[in-house]
Amino acid sequence: MNPEILLVLTLLFACIVMFVINKPRMDVVALLVIVLLPLLGIVTVPQAMAGFADPNIILIAALFVMGTGLARTGIAYQLSDWLISKAGKSESRLVILLMLSVAGLGSVMSSTGVVAIFIPVALTLAERLKISPSRLMMPLSFAGLMSGMLTLVATAPNMVVDSALKQAGYGGFQFFSFTPIGVVILLAGMSYMLFARHQLRAGEGENSSKVHRRNLLDLIEDYNLSGREHRLRVLPNSPLIGKTLREINARQQSQANVVGIERRGKLRTQVLHPTADTVLQAKDVLLVDLPMGATSDPTRGIAAYGLEALPFRGRYFTDQSKDVGMAEILLPPGSSLIGKSVIALGFRRIYQLSVIGLRRKNVPQSGAILEEKLRSGDTLLVIGKWKAVRQLQSQARDFLVLSLPAEIDQVAPAQSKAPFALFSLGVMIVLMVTGLVPNVIAALIGCLLMGAFRCIDMESAYKSIQWPILILIVGVMPFAVALEQTGGVDLAVKGLLHFVGEASPRMVLGALFLLTAVIGLFISNTATAVLMAPIALTAASQLGASPYPFAMTVALAASAAFMTPISSPVNTLVLGPGRYRFGDFVKVGVPFTLVVLIICVILVPVWFPLYP
Repeated sequence: MNPEILLVLTLLFACIVMFVINKPRMDVVALLVIVLLPLLGIVTVPQAMAGFADPNIILIAALFVMGTGLARTGIAYQLSDWLISKAGKSESRLVILLMLSVAGLGSVMSSTGVVAIFIPVALTLAERLKISPSRLMMPLSFAGLMSGMLTLVATAPNMVVDSALKQAGYGGFQFFSFTPIGVVILLAGMSYMLFARHQLRAGEGENSSKVHRRNLLDLIEDYNLSGREHRLRVLPNSPLIGKTLREINARQQSQANVVGIERRGKLRTQVLHPTADTVLQAKDVLLVDLPMGATSDPTRGIAAYGLEALPFRGRYFTDQSKDVGMAEILLPPGSSLIGKSVIALGFRRIYQLSVIGLRRKNVPQSGAILEEKLRSGDTLLVIGKWKAVRQLQSQARDFLVLSLPAEIDQVAPAQSKAPFALFSLGVMIVLMVTGLVPNVIAALIGCLLMGAFRCIDMESAYKSIQWPILILIVGVMPFAVALEQTGGVDLAVKGLLHFVGEASPRMVLGALFLLTAVIGLFISNTATAVLMAPIALTAASQLGASPYPFAMTVALAASAAFMTPISSPVNTLVLGPGRYRFGDFVKVGVPFTLVVLIICVILVPVWFPLYP
């Protein structure tokens, strides 16, 4: 072993240790690699910087933008709503539909983002079915990982391996090259989880390791709003039709506060923010807040006004959370709101939000809170459109936004643009499948269409790109070059072939899979793919075999991060909500990793022959 190889391996080991302890951050470690390798004379500066010019880096960034466009237009959440409606009360059906939905959506957008979207959906479903969240969270994360095995663009390791093939002078993979094997693995995964989920019974006394983020129901409980809400439908013969809320003056007569109006549109029912000039229409449903101790009950004598009382379910605000939002705001000393009542301030007219709760000295107030003179330190609970809720954060002079509920992450600010987002996605996929243009150009065309149709704006697009992942890929790429130039790749291949001896190429594929999966326990799957791709291609060359089954095996093994909660971000996401221990992933993940290994060793050579 020459000194250069020893130096490169020492640096590689040091990086792996830093990746494991996460100090410093992985992207910082990657930047250190870019700086150190040229300074030590192992690679040249252009070789160290070559990753920034790799088309796959741009492709990965573009796919982040496309995924955010799907989330902003509500497509991802509409899929989750469909899942809730179809699941019924069957846990087995729920597991299958959940995994299919996550895998399907994750095949064209970030699996981490998809899993984050579906976590609150799965928690809601677990509550409705009265089952432990642990029975759903691991199937959710496993489906997110398996989504990376379905298409070329589903996950970064696939594109890293594809890039390695092209740099070695071979043709790359096609868009659906992964699909046949990925579908078999997904079917095996769904069957496996139908049985393995019975082992996932988290202890009732366990608490999530993460801090609970307050949601709409928490805010309703904190401000004692339960029992104050009423829903009243305006009948076709109502004398209120054609009148404004100012003319009706319900607040003055009965202290009733109309905080929302459900109105049927062309496509769906929307919850409108009411103003004094809002004109009532037939079939409008008024969401009325009546403070405790009010002199009148709006459900009494409503027939005279042509109104009909409708049931108010406890989870109404959660069900309407894509339209209706809440926020808790604090009045600091010096606020212009102090000493004035909400009505006198014209709060609803100015901020497009209704005040429905008041806490003073941490005690929820009852009665006519809209007429109460506000004091320094008071906290108000406001309700209205999410757009207006977000704009509160720019009003720091008069009040401070204390908290925004967890449901704000599910808001689709460009929901009306959903058909255009689907069109943009379809154009990108067609261009990739047909090969009319390179994949990176197809992805950029999709992004431009998303922007042209206003599915996403530039600010959201830049925020959607996970820059640490891109820097990590760019920073680890020089290691592959360094290992190849110093003979490290050949050394690794000789060690691998020596380990398997005179075994068949399928055994080499199995050993390659295991090595990739084990390395993936300690560093990110993307970095693992960068390091293992050249080893796979060199092994194929020395065996005189086709490079494609070896490259495919590395890509699939890099996504098989089922064994620990820290081997993939999607596993880490579900660790808290599922109330898992480290051993739960080992107990369920290790056997399934072996299942995936067997599938790969059997099917990869069938789909990609070992010898041309």
